[in-house]
Amino acid sequence: MCLAVPGRVLSTAERDGTVMAEVDFGGVRKEVCLQYIPDAAVGEYVIVHVGFAIQRLDERSALDTLAHFDRLGMLEEEFGDGFEQAALQAGGPPRAAGGAPRAQSPGEAAR
Repeated sequence: MCLAVPGRVLSTAERDGTVMAEVDFGGVRKEVCLQYIPDAAVGEYVIVHVGFAIQRLDERSALDTLAHFDRLGMLEEEFGDGFEQAALQAGGPPRAAGGAPRAQSPGEAAR
């Protein structure tokens, strides 16, 4: 399955006439093409599909979407463990391998 995943724009630059961005997906950073949204600004959330930012998204919706994907086990299936931090920021429970909730450490429980 191929997901369109929300991420936060960290920086933008033009490369060979194409606007590109470094986008953070909950700790995993990827280079993304901004050709469809060339005026996307640092700090904005965008939905990324197969390396292209295809739409803007507000922060709450982005974090909620990441948390829902995590609860369904879709982020781990698609990307591995790199999205756990984003899901935690959105209020999702920590996940173990296979998508099952894992026990929180005392430090995590205090957050």
